[in-house]
Amino acid sequence: MKTRKKHNSLQSAYSVYEVHLASWMRPDKNNEDSYNSYWQIAERLVPYAKEMGFTHVEFMPVMEYPFDGSWGYQGTGYFAPTSRFGNPEELMAMIDYFHREGIGVIFDWVPSHFPYDHHGLFMFDGTHTYEYADMRKGYHPDWNSYIFNYSRGEVKSFLISNARFWFQHFHIDGIRVDAVSSILKLDYSRKAGEWEPNAFGGNGNLEAIAFIKDLNETIYRDFPDVQTIAEEATDWPGVSKPTWQDGLGFGMKWMMGWMHDTLKYFKQDPFYRQFQQDQFTFSMVYYFDENFMLPLSHDEVVHGKSPMLYKMPGDDWQKFANLRLLYTYMYTHPGGKLLFMGNEFGQTSEWNYKSELNWGLLAHESHSGLKKCVSTLSKLYCSEPALHELQFEAEGFEWVDLSHRQESVIIFKRKGKSSKNDILVILNMTPVVRNDWKFEVEGKSDWQEIFNSDSKEFWGAGNVFNPSIEVKVLDKKQKKYEITLNLPPLGGVVLR
Repeated sequence: MKTRKKHNSLQSAYSVYEVHLASWMRPDKNNEDSYNSYWQIAERLVPYAKEMGFTHVEFMPVMEYPFDGSWGYQGTGYFAPTSRFGNPEELMAMIDYFHREGIGVIFDWVPSHFPYDHHGLFMFDGTHTYEYADMRKGYHPDWNSYIFNYSRGEVKSFLISNARFWFQHFHIDGIRVDAVSSILKLDYSRKAGEWEPNAFGGNGNLEAIAFIKDLNETIYRDFPDVQTIAEEATDWPGVSKPTWQDGLGFGMKWMMGWMHDTLKYFKQDPFYRQFQQDQFTFSMVYYFDENFMLPLSHDEVVHGKSPMLYKMPGDDWQKFANLRLLYTYMYTHPGGKLLFMGNEFGQTSEWNYKSELNWGLLAHESHSGLKKCVSTLSKLYCSEPALHELQFEAEGFEWVDLSHRQESVIIFKRKGKSSKNDILVILNMTPVVRNDWKFEVEGKSDWQEIFNSDSKEFWGAGNVFNPSIEVKVLDKKQKKYEITLNLPPLGGVVLR
């Protein structure tokens, strides 16, 4: 893709749609063994992703795997795209189609574990060839699978060659590396006595750390216009810092802390949010430690965690309003964004790999309105420089007002390279209409409302908005102004 360098730049929008190819849409929705071909998926998914304003799609593992229920995370064919959807050339054509339409493609890449299938790599020649022989290092208790022996040069070469293979021959734009914490830590999911410290007495797997650094250095050396993204769930330092700064060398890291804190905050009755504001704003305390991507992934809508819509409190109207408000916050918070399929229109059941998404929900205005809201937010993120140009820089964000805990109104500014592109974001976290809400801001005196999550087209009430905005001069020399707004209930307003 000729525009790949600009498209994958950390200064460009990164709005990612995470997809499980088998269950996004099926030719026979009542048959779990029916699959669309790569090309049939492309014909449907490319225009959909484009309509939704996503800049990238991320495919859950497409490397061949024997068991559908592993979702691809227990793969056996590291160099083979799954034959469920067609042959390798058809997958290449699919990726080319995404690229022609300006959409990047990210692959889930899973070196973190491999299964014990006899036709896989485990005990490859009758001995522990690829995995550690010492099961304190070589076995994953969580997944009943095994761990690569990162001390062996042949194994490291195999894995790094595999990552290069997908970039070189399939022209992907990035890899999301699964479960990096489990690769790095010797004591991952292990109790005392079940693991052995490294040579320095620590819990880091020194061989695995060296492998990760080699992997990222090789990928960025050979394909400088792509991104590697870590799913790393701990506070391991420097995950997305360059290796020459003693980092691991990833381009981005999933911001799992943001995800947990944000969902915990939004699950609460809005009355109690006044007591949890510090939890809500905590992300910006450590945000600039890494290049973060905000993930609302498949892991949050399975295993009894409930779909996104039913995590929200209140009646149906409040559930949808809360979810629109959450997405408004997500798309205006600094960093890349990732939404799992179905999240964008309010899937009403947990994700089930055996069945397709419930597309019939879009016949309801509430769900189609939510979908329109996400599409509008994604396109806003892409079109407004202040929302992406400095998304990993401290200069790109500023708290404006955190002093109204009881009312749970939170205001922040997003800034681009030019101050003329500044954006103001006002979040009203309770179901109370707040007319004539006043707050002070520095900078510009002329503002207009460019987004309102309570809009009728999003299935909001649509009766609290700001066709014109009153601005009072407080100090012309210091460029201090007072803005007066009408705030919709459980609503987010964006001003430019």
